[in-house]
Amino acid sequence: MKDICADLTAETEALIAVISDIDEDTWNAPTPAEGWSTKDTIVHLTESDIIARLAVADPDDFETHKAAMQSGKAAGMSDALGTAGQVRTGAETLIWFRESRQAMLDALSPLDPKTRIPWFGPSMSALSFTTARLMETWSHGQDIADTVGATIPATDRLRHVAHIGVGTRPWSYMNRGEPVPEGSVRVELTAPSGELWTWNEDVSSDVVRGSAEDFCMVATQRRNLADTDLDVSGPLAEGWMAIAQAFAGPATDTRAPHRS
Repeated sequence: MKDICADLTAETEALIAVISDIDEDTWNAPTPAEGWSTKDTIVHLTESDIIARLAVADPDDFETHKAAMQSGKAAGMSDALGTAGQVRTGAETLIWFRESRQAMLDALSPLDPKTRIPWFGPSMSALSFTTARLMETWSHGQDIADTVGATIPATDRLRHVAHIGVGTRPWSYMNRGEPVPEGSVRVELTAPSGELWTWNEDVSSDVVRGSAEDFCMVATQRRNLADTDLDVSGPLAEGWMAIAQAFAGPATDTRAPHRS
């Protein structure tokens, strides 16, 4: 847990470096995520952190809020936090994000990695839960970096994102109400450090290979496959990359390509 929390801290600081000096107009500028500004994105991360800390500290209270939200009887904590976020300036939002992120990390780091944490889908182990928070931080960070014209340097922390991307292949189909095709896809990714990361090494016919950053961009729907240099071979690989979705929530379509 200390290792994954350290990686999440580093990913958080990489995102903060992008937004620490932006002006209020940029905080309110639209990102590539339709309907979301830079501030909306940070508010979303912040409210998720606050709710995550509640899930760790008081699972029963979390389940009460979750039931109210899912029944439609109450908007619950999420809407209240979102409203609170909108009245803050960008600079105030950044402070709120820093404080809420640290509070969540303080709650997560002492846990046993196998501790179950309730969430809006199935419960997750503390390790998987924290990894998912890193994936969300990185993927939303790409939207903000695109908006402000910055780059978040790729690091080997992307292995966490890639691992989720590979593991959610069945979800990408089930979330669309489609049957999961039989068979596996081999994934060969070159890490930012130059190391080779592989999954499903015994598969020979269907392969996705290329940079880890490109794969993570496609799996989190931050780039269209056509805008990457991924080599996708075989019908299973092609079908998966067309709908890959590493995050929870309703099925969404990948962004339109920008390459001519």
